[in-house]
Parts: sequence; C-alpha cells; structure tokens
Amino acid sequence: MRDDTDDYAKLFLNGVPMMDVRAPVEFGKGAFPGVINLPLMTDLERHKVGTCYKQHGQQAAINLGHRLVSGEVKAARIEAWSHFARQHPEGYLYCFRGGLRSQLVQQWLSEAGVDYPRVRGGYKSLRRFLIDTLDAAVRECPLTLVAGLTGTGKTDVISQLEGSVDLEHHAHHRGSSFGRHATPQPSQIDFENALAIAVLKVRAAGYRHLVLEDEGRMVGSCSIPLELYQSMLRAPLVWLEEDLTARVSRILRDYVSDMHAEHARLHPDQPEQAFAAFAEYLLGSLLRIRKRLGGERHQRLDDLMRQALDVQQRTGEIDLHRAWIEGLLNEYYDPMYAYQRNAKEERVVFSGDQQSVVEYLRERTMGAMDKG
Repeated sequence: MRDDTDDYAKLFLNGVPMMDVRAPVEFGKGAFPGVINLPLMTDLERHKVGTCYKQHGQQAAINLGHRLVSGEVKAARIEAWSHFARQHPEGYLYCFRGGLRSQLVQQWLSEAGVDYPRVRGGYKSLRRFLIDTLDAAVRECPLTLVAGLTGTGKTDVISQLEGSVDLEHHAHHRGSSFGRHATPQPSQIDFENALAIAVLKVRAAGYRHLVLEDEGRMVGSCSIPLELYQSMLRAPLVWLEEDLTARVSRILRDYVSDMHAEHARLHPDQPEQAFAAFAEYLLGSLLRIRKRLGGERHQRLDDLMRQALDVQQRTGEIDLHRAWIEGLLNEYYDPMYAYQRNAKEERVVFSGDQQSVVEYLRERTMGAMDKG
C-alpha cells in the first residue's frame, strides 16, 4: 500500500486525483479543482451526528454514524469509493482534518480489499498550504500588470506568457458589466484555491516575476485576495495599444459570437431558448450600467442592441452589433479608461501593440527566472 501523504505541493503540481469524503455542504463551500466529492455522510446524516455529538458526546455520535451508514447504504458508498480507487490508482482521499472520517473510509475500503492512502491533515491543511503559497508569492515575486482600453486583448497577452496568472479565467468572469459567462462563477474559496495553485505552478516552473491583468478588487463576484490586490496597486504597468476597429472586432467575438455559443451549448436542443438567454445577457449587461450611461444614452444603445439582436436571430448576421459596441467604447469605456490611465501614468513602464508587449514581458519575466 502507498503511504499517506502530506506532500501538498506534489499533489497540486501533478494534479493528483483526490476524493473528498466531506459532506456535500462542506464541499460546496470550498474545494479544489478536479476533486470529486464522494461523501461518507449526506448533509442530513452529518447534521444528525453533529447534534448527537453535542448532546451525548463523541462515542454516541460515532455509534449513530455507524447505524446511519450501514447495510445497503454503506455497500453503495464503498462501491463508489472503490470505483474511484480503481479509476485513479495514483490518487488519495481526504476529509476535513484527516481524522475520523477519512480513517473510517480508508478502513472500510481496506476491508473490501482496496488499500488507498489519505492526505494527512485533510482539507484544512491543503487549504492552509494554498493560502501560505499565495502569501509567499505576494511577498517574494515582483508583479507587472497588463493594462489597456477595453477590447485591446489583455487576456490574449496573458495567455501567451508562461509566467502569467489569468485572474479572469479563475474567476470565470471577464471583469466588466458584460463579463458574466453562461455558467456561474466559482465560490470565493474555490477562486482563491485555483489562483494559488496557478501561482504554485508558475513558481515551480522557475518564474519569480508574475504577470497579471490590471483588475479592480472584484472580478464579478470574486474578490482578489487583499494582500495580492494591494501589491497590484503598486505594480508597474505595461499599456497595451490597439486601434478601434480591431477592438470592436474582438469584443464582437468575445461578447456576441462566443457568448451566443456558450448559451447554445447549455440548450443544445432549444435554439430559441438559447438565443433568448443570450439576448437577456446582453440587454441586462447594458442595463446594469444605465445610471452611469444616463437615460438617453442607454436608450440609444439599447435600441441599437435590440436591432442587432433581431437581425442576428432572423439571419445569423452579427455585424450590426458593431454599432452599439463602438458607441459604448467611444462614449463610456474609453473616457473612463483614459481617466484611469492619467491617474496611473507614473506606473506605466512600457506601451505598445500586442506583439511588442508580449516580447517585452517575456524578456522581463525570463530574465527573472530561477536558474536552479
């Protein structure tokens, strides 16, 4: 049998399969990317055992747990764990603290002829490791931020750099009023865990200079950890430049073509429902900034958007969307970003088109790599 482990870095760096045996409610509050929840107890069973523990003590709670998870229920759960173990012979299991629950699952598996190791310290220690990993990176790694007007392709630059971390990818949100995807964002803890794992992998690859996109504190509903955000506020900026036509085309791709496709994948056999959800996404995104746009300007852009949606639904043609996109850039986003650029001018260390920015950042990050 393989030994239990507390090599948390190895688990995350290698994407080792892990089975989380906590109750679903615990898993929903925070988990790790790719981990499967196969609980020892349901939420109701866990609640009953917890109440028993408070009223009658540990042994009574353990006895109740064995009565609740017995017979066919126990057999079905052992089969689910065994299946996971067969599918992932290199994996591990864990509970919250690496205590009674994971030990019991391990024991029942062993009695069924399956020896499977657990993560010592459980979820709590794994989570603590990731918090410390991110804190260490903030202390030890210089940051450079990619900034620029809306639609310049900042995320495209991030994706081309090995020493970068994509905040918007891990938050599952593009960071603007139009930034929602068709599927929900992760929980705050899931976002933080994924972010820390990404930083761990970048540092393990030898990079000690991190590149991030310039973001506000909130990326949709996900909040950038405070220490990281405070470091971002002091970091040098590289300003990405792009002409208006290319920016409009990129936004047309991201927020019209790609978002319609996202909704279509959610409703593969209901194209009308998919389009209705897509239209609601666009119109709702514009409505969210109505106060900042002003009533007259919002109404004008809303009319243009509705006309474009009508033509798109009837013919599939999307070029009419360019009108409201260009209007929104010229009248709303660009003035706002110009103001921000002036406020951050002293932090801008380089500006240029996508190719020159990528080359500059590669030279900057490669020069700061660990050589050991």
